[in-house]
Amino acid sequence: MTRYYLRPTALAESPQSEEGAAIRLGGGLVYASRFALVQREAGRVVRRDLLSVRDIEARLDDWPEAVRTQWDNLRRVHPPLQLGERTIRLDQPQVMGILNVTPDSFSDGGAFMDRPEVALAHAAAMLEAGAALVDVGGESTRPGAAAVWEGDEIQRVVPVVQGLAAMGAAISVDTRRAAVMEAALAAGAHLFNDVSALRHDPRSLDLAARSGAPVVLMHAPGEGEDLHANGAYADVVLDVFDWLEARRDAALAAGIARDRIVLDPGIGFGKSLADNLALLNALPLFHALGQPLLVGASRKRMIGALSNEAPADQRLGGSLTLALKAMDAGVQLHRVHDAAPTVQAARVWRGMRDAALTDFAQLPL
Repeated sequence: MTRYYLRPTALAESPQSEEGAAIRLGGGLVYASRFALVQREAGRVVRRDLLSVRDIEARLDDWPEAVRTQWDNLRRVHPPLQLGERTIRLDQPQVMGILNVTPDSFSDGGAFMDRPEVALAHAAAMLEAGAALVDVGGESTRPGAAAVWEGDEIQRVVPVVQGLAAMGAAISVDTRRAAVMEAALAAGAHLFNDVSALRHDPRSLDLAARSGAPVVLMHAPGEGEDLHANGAYADVVLDVFDWLEARRDAALAAGIARDRIVLDPGIGFGKSLADNLALLNALPLFHALGQPLLVGASRKRMIGALSNEAPADQRLGGSLTLALKAMDAGVQLHRVHDAAPTVQAARVWRGMRDAALTDFAQLPL
C-alpha cells in the first residue's frame, strides 16, 4: 500500500510575503509556501515532489483522498481548550509548566517530593510568569527509572492537584495509569498527558472518553514499563507520523472527541540524537494529522549531547532554542521546566510575528 505525506518545507513570515501563495499552519502564526509530497511503499520512500500552494490547489482533485485530507488538516483552525474556568487559545504558543513530584526526576532531583507547599509555590510562580497550565507528574519516565505503584503516584499527585485547583489553575496530570487519572480528575485536574498514548492501562481509553477530558497522546516505541525500548525506525519522521495517526484513530474510535486530542512526537523517548533532530526539523509535517501539537524537549539529554555534556540544570539556552524551533513550526503547546524565560521568549516571538503581518502594508502599490 502506498502512503502519502504532505510535508511543509518552506515557511513564510506572512502570506503577503508570498503574494498570498502561503497557507496558515494549524490556525496559528506560521505560514507555509512550499511542500514535499512524499510517497512511501513498504516503508521506503519511492517518490518526492516539491510543490507550491498553487501547484497543490491546481492538482488536488487528481490526488488520493489521503493527500486531500492532509491538505485540509494543515489548514485546520483548532478551537481553544477549555480547562475548567481557563480557556487555552491554540492560535499562538502556550507554555505548559512542568511540576514533578517524584524522588528521581532527571531535572529537579526530587526538590518537590513530599513538599506540596514548595511545589505549589513553584507552580504559582510559573503561572504568574504566564504559563497557561501546569503539568503535574508523580512518576519519572526517564530511561531506567523504577516503576511506581499507582497508590504512591496518587499520594504524590493528588495534594498538588487539589492545591492548584484551589488557585483556579488549568491542570494537566502526567500519568499512564487510569486510577491516577480518576483520582486526579476528582481532585480537580482537567487534562490527561499520557506518555504511553493511552496504551499502558487497558482502562485508560474508555476513562478518557467518558470523562470528556482532553488528552495528550505521545509517541513512545516501547510497551509495558519500558517506553524507550524498540526504538528502531525505517524513517523516524514518517514512522512516528504513522504511529500517531493510528493512536489518534484509536482514540476517536473509543469515543474521544476530535477537539479533545493533542499529539506529541515524544522527543527523547526511544530515539537517538539523530532521531530527535530529524523530528524537530520535521515538526510542520505533523500538522497534517489535524490535531494541536505539544513538544516537550526542555532540558533533555540531546541538549547535553550537543553542548559538552551540560548537566540538566544548565540547559536553559538549549531548551529555549528548541522551544523557539517548535514555535517556528507552529506548535501550540510547549512543555518546559523554565516557564518564565520560555514565556518571555514566546512573547518576543509573538511580537515579531505580529510585526511581520504588517510589514508589507506600508509598501507603495
